[in-house]
Amino acid sequence: MTDGPDRDAEAAENWALVNTPLGEPWSGRARYAAAMVFYKRGEMNAETLEVYRICSRLDAEDPLPIIRDRGVGRDWLKRMGFKG
Repeated sequence: MTDGPDRDAEAAENWALVNTPLGEPWSGRARYAAAMVFYKRGEMNAETLEVYRICSRLDAEDPLPIIRDRGVGRDWLKRMGFKG
């Protein structure tokens, strides 16, 4: 990965994808792909990424309550603005 504007553009694109609305076709897979980018950047832990993987085929499943229930990814939940 590069630094600078390209890295910022990649982050913005993947932020939009990780926030894809629930229930849209293929949205679970889009969220998982974006989560993988954040994981590779060191911005998400492996346990949180695993929840996105599990939810990847479940387009209507919100991974955030599962992350909370498992007690993993507290920093990620805060970043996502999750209150639950």
